[in-house]
Amino acid sequence: MSTMLAYRIHRFGGPEVLQSEKIEVPEPGSTKVLVRVQTASVNPVDIKTRAGEYPLIREDRLPYTLGRDFAGVVERVGTGVGEWTRGDEVYGFVGQGQGAYAEFVVVDAQALARRPTTADAVTVGAVPLAALTAWQGLFDHGGLEAGQRVLIHAGAGGVGHFAVQFAQRKGAEVFVTASGDGVEFVRSLGADHVIDYHAQRFEEVARDMDLVFDLVGGDTQRRSWAVVSPGGALISTLNEPSQTEAASHGAHAGRYTARPDGTQLGRIASLIDEDEVRVEVVATYPFDETADALARLAKGHVRGKIVVEVSEMLGRSQSQSQSQSQSQSQSQSQSQE
Repeated sequence: MSTMLAYRIHRFGGPEVLQSEKIEVPEPGSTKVLVRVQTASVNPVDIKTRAGEYPLIREDRLPYTLGRDFAGVVERVGTGVGEWTRGDEVYGFVGQGQGAYAEFVVVDAQALARRPTTADAVTVGAVPLAALTAWQGLFDHGGLEAGQRVLIHAGAGGVGHFAVQFAQRKGAEVFVTASGDGVEFVRSLGADHVIDYHAQRFEEVARDMDLVFDLVGGDTQRRSWAVVSPGGALISTLNEPSQTEAASHGAHAGRYTARPDGTQLGRIASLIDEDEVRVEVVATYPFDETADALARLAKGHVRGKIVVEVSEMLGRSQSQSQSQSQSQSQSQSQSQE
């Protein structure tokens, strides 16, 4: 039986419930692909899942491996998979399946895409979940079109920095809230209007928005109704917007959860290769410091993405194993002499 190292939870709680352990390498079933993980990113959903606050992962799914997206190399394919072969460099979002904080992950073949060829594995590992969340929020749920006005809350974050670029390249007029060094960061991404929310209320700048893309929730979401145009939309990744407010504004409102989509990831890969989209990685951690990577994210105000280098741990383990083996061999040789 082949085993792998994975970071799992057996119960919900704080940082202490995350455990690294050896588990069996999964087999790819029909329409599935086994991928050797090189890098994985950390996302707010990992912290929510660990705490038991993510409704799609309940106790009957435990033990559960955290990690939602990755860059890696195809190891094996299941029956019925014709588009992928061993050695293909891919990236993807696992949805609510067993996670990517592991040396191997099984993913639906349709969720995979070929990686951008101009970026390394660390950069690519930062993309899938955040970029798909931005893409689907703006276009699938928000219906954003060229010439429209969009307000993106928290534009300097993992999802936000992709959303700013996607909206700008669509030809929308882009308003963004940010703070601190995030102000200049989102401006460098092409935002037309940057609002420092510590210095100014966004209602004083943004007016008649065709779409408000809410990545903050709470009071920020409630205040956003003041800037939604009649017939516009308020789309959130967090709490469900008020349908009463939506009706009074003649607007569309909704909350959504991103879904795996290899076709969309393929389009995003092309944008990265064409230098149309920039991926911001603020920090990288080795696999054995996954808990520290999650702790850094939990502190908040992360500009861009945090990535865990899974294969680095694998390589170090192999090196240590070889070193130990050589030492044992030398000791045996000396004792025989």
